[in-house]
Parts: sequence; structure tokens; C-alpha cells
Amino acid sequence: MHAAAPAIVYYGDDFTGATDTLGTAARAGLRTLLFLQVPTAQQLADAGPLDCLGIAGAARAMNPEEMREALAPVSALFQQLGARVLHYKLCSTFDSAPAVGNIGVAVQTLRDAVPGMRTAIVGGQPDLGRYCLFGNLFAAAGSGGEVHRIDRHPTMSQHPVTPMHEADLRQHLALQGLADLQLLPWTAHAGGGAALHETFQQLQASAADGVLFDVSSNADLARIGDLLWRHASRAPLLVAGASSVAQALAPQITRREVTPLPVSRARGPVLVLAGSLSPVTAGQVAAAVSYEKIWLDPVQLAGSAGYRAEAARRLNGSLAAGTNVLACTVRPGDRSASGDTVGSRALAEAGGDLLSRVLTATPLSRVGVAGGDTSSHAVQALDAWGLSYLAALSPGVALCRLHSTAPGLDGLEIALKGGQMGGVDFFERLLYGTA
Repeated sequence: MHAAAPAIVYYGDDFTGATDTLGTAARAGLRTLLFLQVPTAQQLADAGPLDCLGIAGAARAMNPEEMREALAPVSALFQQLGARVLHYKLCSTFDSAPAVGNIGVAVQTLRDAVPGMRTAIVGGQPDLGRYCLFGNLFAAAGSGGEVHRIDRHPTMSQHPVTPMHEADLRQHLALQGLADLQLLPWTAHAGGGAALHETFQQLQASAADGVLFDVSSNADLARIGDLLWRHASRAPLLVAGASSVAQALAPQITRREVTPLPVSRARGPVLVLAGSLSPVTAGQVAAAVSYEKIWLDPVQLAGSAGYRAEAARRLNGSLAAGTNVLACTVRPGDRSASGDTVGSRALAEAGGDLLSRVLTATPLSRVGVAGGDTSSHAVQALDAWGLSYLAALSPGVALCRLHSTAPGLDGLEIALKGGQMGGVDFFERLLYGTA
């Protein structure tokens, strides 16, 4: 490995998850930068030494052909840099389908960059209430909420694009082309580190598509991180999973200590674009008493540039007057825009265009975006090249600094929130900070 090579290269399948991994790695002491596309040689040189290099993408909203096209340059970069771990960062709820966000396609595309096609899948993220037990995924409903088996989860079992109807990740991923996964269950940890390593080696030798790791606690993650890093130190390894992958590996890579910083109050008015349909986000919108709420018609937003221009003028008028604005594409309880009348991707792209129009006319210091697809397309619509970590707003959500050659955008503070992330006061915290 070249001295300047990062230990980890990761691709985030949406921007909210990519920034969560950015925050996870940075808080653990890894020098980390998230690029908004595969970086150029000059951008890599300007970034300086990195332990963890991220690339934010939108694969979870893509069809298989689009995914292969998007991920091929990531494989090439990984091989070029000589990193040890190639991490496909997927949603902690594993929501995906054969035709949309196919995890099997991602793994099969990326493992061509890994000698021997050595693949591990990490099944849980306890800090976010995600657990994998005997191959079955469980997830909390909202921050600190009741934990449900994923196929009985009140939101994820009814996801508008990729509903989770199967809790056994081996069965779920078999439908996406990973039919030969071996399970390393959480009970195997009782035998200690040496036994765990031996079990992994045996399973790896017999599994064409890789080994799925149960995760019941952070202690499991620590042992998994030790195991994976030992193997990656000998030969590159492909790992699929949530931000828990970076959490597990970081202590093996660095002992650098980082002092957590609070989020300060925003300087000037805050704009939030909420495209998420989740009940968690709906509760946060209802509790956001410090904002003017502007409801956007999803059909017109997606279908009319004129409507987006008028909406931008309205938002700019309120922001210019010093008012905090929460622009929502869905009223609480109204799921009519869940893909039935407006495609989720078209709506997300329209939201990105709207955000770009607003920020072009009214430079702001802080912005929030809610919704995985909405976040991905919103940031892609901006003239920017990267994100760095500032502070944690809540578990699973980082406040980031936008890097851009455009003076009005460079330095913008931005938080990208998935539908299941954050407490009920999330948008108030975005405005007033955590200090």
C-alpha cells in the first residue's frame, strides 16, 4: 500500500448515509473527506493525507444498469489508490429490491476490484437501533423507538419504493443475486477472537457470495472490526454494510482522539427542504415551531419549471426577511406523492433544482434536507465537490461543511437527514444548535 493511500474507500448509496459514515469516521479520529463524485487527481492532491475517502452517490435509487455504470469508476479508484477496505455503504435498514438499489449488483460490481472476491456483509448498527440476529434484521422505529423485525417495521415494511417484506437478510439478498451467503451468527463470539477468526476463514472459503455477520451489540462490532482488519491487512477486502463498518474498523486504523464539538446556533435564517414521507419526519415537521411552513404541490413541483421558479421566489422572499423556512412536499398524513402520482426520483430531482434556485438567489449559512433520495439529488444539483464533518446533530445525522469553488456555496453548513433519523425536535436543533 502506498504511504498516502487511505485505509478505507467507501461509496455511500445515498447522501444521507454517506454523511453518516463521514461523521462516524471523523468522530473516531480518521482523517476523512466525502467527495460528491469520483475525485480528480488534483482534488486528491488538494485533500492531503486521508485515512478514509468517501464518495457520495445515489445507487439506492438506481436500476441495475445505472448502478454498474456508477460503481465501475469507484472500483477503478480503489485499485488505483491501493486501499485495504472497499466499503459499500448501504442503508442500515437494507431496504432495496432487485430492480431498485440492488445490493447484489453493487457487491458483484465492486468485488471485481478485490483479489479473490473476498466479501463480508455487516448486518447491524446498534447505535441507531439496528440489530441482526441469526440473519434477521431488526430496527427501531425512530430515535429510541420500539424495535421491530424489519418486515413488521411500521415504516420500512411500507416503504414507498423498496418495502421490506423479508427480515432474513440471506433470503432478502438472495433475491438480488447473492444466493450463496454464509452466516456468522452472534453466538460465535462466545468462543473468543481466535475461534471467530477460524470460523470466518472456514465460511469465507465455502461462500461464493460472502459472509454475513450478525451484530447484537457494539462489543460484537469491535470484534468484527479486529477480524476484518486482520484479513484486510493481508489482502484487500470488500465490506457491505451501514456506517457500523467504519465504526468497527476505525480503532484498528488509528488511536487519534477527537474532542466532540457542539453545534452552534445558525447564523441567519435556516432553510429546510423536507421530501421524506416517513412518520418520523412528519412528527419533526409538526414540532418545528420556529419555521414558516410552505407546502409544495408535488405534482407541479416535479412537472413544472415555472412552478419551481415561483416557489423559489416565495422561499427567497421569506428568507430575505430573516424568516426560517421549512418547505415540505408532503403534508402530514398525505401519502399521495409516494410514487403513485409522482415518481420519487422525479420529485427528488425537482427538489434539488428548487434548492439550487433558492441558494443562487439567497446565500445562506445553514440548510437541512430530509429524505434519502431528496438529499442525494439536492446536493448533486449544487455546484460543489465535497463535504467535511463539523459536528453531530443527532445519531445518524452529521452537520457538514460544503466545499465548492462557488463563493456563495463554499462553507455552507448542511445536514442531510434520512426518514428514520433524529428526535422529534430535530429541526429545532438544526436552528438553535446543541450547545
